Amino acid sequence: MPQAAPQEVLQLKVTLRGIRPPIWRRLLVPVRTTLAELHDTIQAAFGWENGHLHAFVVDGEEYGPRDPEGDLQVRSEKVTLAGLGLEPKDKFSYEYDFGDDWDHGVTVEKVLLSENRLPAPVCMGGKRACPPEDCGGTGGYEDLLEAMKDSTHPRHQEFAEWLDDDWDPEWFSVDYVNACLSARFAPARSRAARTSATTR
Repeated sequence: MPQAAPQEVLQLKVTLRGIRPPIWRRLLVPVRTTLAELHDTIQAAFGWENGHLHAFVVDGEEYGPRDPEGDLQVRSEKVTLAGLGLEPKDKFSYEYDFGDDWDHGVTVEKVLLSENRLPAPVCMGGKRACPPEDCGGTGGYEDLLEAMKDSTHPRHQEFAEWLDDDWDPEWFSVDYVNACLSARFAPARSRAARTSATTR
């Protein structure tokens, strides 16, 4: 049986802009990944809840899902990372929630060859927890952190009741992120493989 050709994989570093210390994830994704799938990858890797609109901006071109206002020109499910011709040091943006304006910088760190097919994107590392959804963007997040550090802050009790009891802004687990990525992608890939096998 002939050996499968090595798979090209991009190593990406995704950093949430405007927050210090930085919140970031390092990801391995196949070049055949569509921008719609990369959206799902970033959502799972950071812990966003996928409840808002999003867009990628690559070389000044905007990509996203179908927009009721018709502003997005290119559908993200039709564009792959390979089709964008990305190379090491290339950068682009991923914007999530146009109200809170979470802006993620995406940097292509490496193009790798893998002998094994990735069943799901892989997280190689990262720092800090994702901000809570709908907390008001970077400014609202800074206010939340300040209030949570001071039990006498006038909004401390409000935020404490809103957040989970075990919420920790410094928490990060690469194993947990990879479990989320596997749960999101592995079942879909397995179904696709079974469908391909039965149609040959």
